[in-house]
Amino acid sequence: MFWLPSWEADFLIIGSGIAGLVAAYRAKEYGSVLVMTKERAQDSNTEKAQGGIAAAIDEGDSPFLHLEDTLDAGAGLCDHDVVEVLVTEGPARVMELVELGVRFDREGSEWALGQEGAHSKRRILHASDTTGWEIARTLIQECRADRRITLREGCFLVDFLRDSHTGRCVGAVFMDSLTGELSTCRGRAVIVATGGAGQLYQNTTNPAVATGDGMAAAYRAGAVMMDMEFVQFHPTALSLKEAPRFLISEAVRGEGALLRNINGERFMPDYHQLAELAPRDVVSRAIVSEMLKSGSDRVNLDISHLDLERFRKRFPNIWRTCDQYGVDLNEGCIPVAPAAHYIMGGVSAGKDGETSIPGLYACGEVACNGVHGANRLASNSLLEGLVFGARAAEHARKFIEEHSTEPDLFGLDLEERTPDWDVPWAKVAEQIRLLMWEKVGIIRKGNDLAAAVAELERIRQHYPKRPASRRGVESENLLTLGWLAARAALMRKESRGGHFREDFPQRDDRYWLRHVIVQR
Repeated sequence: MFWLPSWEADFLIIGSGIAGLVAAYRAKEYGSVLVMTKERAQDSNTEKAQGGIAAAIDEGDSPFLHLEDTLDAGAGLCDHDVVEVLVTEGPARVMELVELGVRFDREGSEWALGQEGAHSKRRILHASDTTGWEIARTLIQECRADRRITLREGCFLVDFLRDSHTGRCVGAVFMDSLTGELSTCRGRAVIVATGGAGQLYQNTTNPAVATGDGMAAAYRAGAVMMDMEFVQFHPTALSLKEAPRFLISEAVRGEGALLRNINGERFMPDYHQLAELAPRDVVSRAIVSEMLKSGSDRVNLDISHLDLERFRKRFPNIWRTCDQYGVDLNEGCIPVAPAAHYIMGGVSAGKDGETSIPGLYACGEVACNGVHGANRLASNSLLEGLVFGARAAEHARKFIEEHSTEPDLFGLDLEERTPDWDVPWAKVAEQIRLLMWEKVGIIRKGNDLAAAVAELERIRQHYPKRPASRRGVESENLLTLGWLAARAALMRKESRGGHFREDFPQRDDRYWLRHVIVQR
């Protein structure tokens, strides 16, 4: 038994993306708020988001049309009621961002609305191609300015704590990202908004912090997990050997860019009636098919027919980044290939963020509430964090009111962790990412999935459980989530949305119009 330094607050919120920050901004009206985040407050997928945030605010649009588009993209697995919440509450939540100072682009007195794949209307609000940064900047500024909110950076989530008598989540264990020192935090309600697990894959648009910490910790704590097989691969990430897989926003295709194979031939009309604006899973598989045919590691995004000066003003970050890596966009061509982008699965949650563990709420990419189904509609992720972050805070307030007795975190004793300083965790993580990319990637086969499950189990047995270092815990998280995703993908013997089985290429609504659910 050993004791750790401890913090406490009414609302413990873990993560500083849009979902966590909105939850904090709402919760401050009801009690003390402590936001714990892994690195700097701005280090999240929210900050990286380019395209924008979808909302039916135009006179020619409606929440019903947005709902239809979301359901269509979700390939039969969306929860209709949750999607209805998203599209009906979304416009008001977006206007609240505007009131806080978020500067979305305008064309005169009107909003400048973009269009992306599988949307039937132009409904994407954006701030050039740095929408996420603009939203994150505003929310971080608001949270830092309010004395009711404490924001602690460099605090890496290790595990959740549960009361052994009631099963209630009473807090979490954290590790100082620099020193490795452990501490605990008590919360009368805990909201996890730690984002996704894009670092599961060798090629990803996600930042380094996206190692699935909240998902894995929730699974270890006994939370129900859902739809882990559904991973979205963004079709167009910058594809250069010496460059990171920088996202080339779908909004670029929305503005008229065309995909051409290495021979200069446009190919998307051969794969889908919506061509370049088909759902992301369709476009990603089409690109992979063209790359295999040509033996190339990329295709090209053709912008040569567009007004390049207008393009530079609309997508300054993309222009600047391409220039940084030696791609001259004046020549009208961007080399691209798919990369892991978003995980539809996660901690099973209701429309108010409630999970199977009392007192634990989940919102944003860490959660799976049925809003995305088998394939997320473009630019719905920021909206999801915005809507369900607010709802999680409101429901957590009610939970605290109904459970007035404060849990005694100080009576808990914690297991010691295993020294692991000599373990080559960087190599282990890279091994996992390569395995997931090759065998649990865009196009899957039963034999490959079974081999991935077996190899991940072998790796788990070979290295220490409950490692003491941050890199060790991150690798443990990747092993856990990779294993869950591979097992769920092996179990689902059909193709649907972001999950494509070469050996079961058809969608099977008779047997598989259901979720894959797992609990430790």
